[in-house]
Amino acid sequence: MRFLYEKKAREFYCFLVFVCVLQAGIMAVGGILQIQGIRRTLVEHEKRAVSYLLEENVSPAVVVTAWSHAEVTEEGENLLKQIGHTTESQGYLLVLVREASVLPIILSVCGAVVFTVVLLVGAGIFLQKREELYEHAERIVSGYEGGEFEGHLPEGKTGALYHLFGKVEQLALSLRAKCDAEGRAKDFLKNMISDISHQLKTPLAALEMYMEILSEEPGDAETVKEFTRKSVQSLERMEQLIQSLLKMARLDTGNIVFEKRKDYVSELTAQAIEEFLERADKEGKQIITEGDPEEMIFCDLDWTREAVANLVKNALDHTGAGGTIRISWKRSPAMLRLTVEDNGCGIALKDIHHIFKRFYRSSSSKDRQGAGLGLPLAKAIIEGQGGTLSVYSRYGEGTAFQIAFLNHL
Repeated sequence: MRFLYEKKAREFYCFLVFVCVLQAGIMAVGGILQIQGIRRTLVEHEKRAVSYLLEENVSPAVVVTAWSHAEVTEEGENLLKQIGHTTESQGYLLVLVREASVLPIILSVCGAVVFTVVLLVGAGIFLQKREELYEHAERIVSGYEGGEFEGHLPEGKTGALYHLFGKVEQLALSLRAKCDAEGRAKDFLKNMISDISHQLKTPLAALEMYMEILSEEPGDAETVKEFTRKSVQSLERMEQLIQSLLKMARLDTGNIVFEKRKDYVSELTAQAIEEFLERADKEGKQIITEGDPEEMIFCDLDWTREAVANLVKNALDHTGAGGTIRISWKRSPAMLRLTVEDNGCGIALKDIHHIFKRFYRSSSSKDRQGAGLGLPLAKAIIEGQGGTLSVYSRYGEGTAFQIAFLNHL
């Protein structure tokens, strides 16, 4: 009886029960009328018999006694046989049935016709509605196949059919998520190609110009030396740009699995600033580290080092001669905080909400080299490990970037 779990099936089943009860009622009424008809026929026969006997001057007492007489004599049985009134006499019975059953038979036939018509009409309506439901479901599923997910299959009811609709809806959700992911992947690839081509235009144009100058001045040693150096710088810039874009692409698509382990924070910061110490010394800037040398951090050392290095580079880019870049760390009961702070030019209020966008260059960075990928890459690395990267800045006074990791030690 599992089909009764479905509302439409229950309604159709109740309809069939109702029609069957209706037919039984009609047949019962017909049977009662038939019995009453036979009774009336028998009474009419008795009336005619009594009337005839009275007309023949038979005493009423004798008539009453005859009708209440219970014994059967041989003479009486022989007389009835002579006139054809016996249990084997079909003529007598057919006359009795014909007289008593005409109306009940007509009523039974009409009831059967009504029953058949009602059953066929009800079944037709049910099947028509079910066919419409199937056609509606077919249109929705065809839309899913074509990538249109605005429509939805009927839901919220019980039964095997609606359970199937629910499974199809779940499959459609999975298909939609897959289509969305493919769409995002295509958009990402399109944007990535556009970004790479756009960002490479400047260094490629510069490199082309340098090559032309070198070809025109092959005998000028100073010119060759100068534009060879500039060519190398352009190539390095192109390599750095492509590497950063590829790293961003890998982070965005989830192709990087961070290998977290416990390491000393002092070792992390020492590796991050190592490549900038010579630059800081040439530019008259100072890099200072502060914190417990025994403090540990739970992270992917290589990727986190790159994120911190990007923050240090950004601080050097925006700090003038005599400036200080301070890297400090401190653990609280909930998390470890690592801060990269400088006393440089700071970030304007209009720029601070955009600095983590790709290729965004603030008003204070227009005259500096860079593609605007360092900060977005650092943020993606930190957040990819479950941490946070926030910024605090006062324009003209300095900026502080803070990395926070929850305690896992």
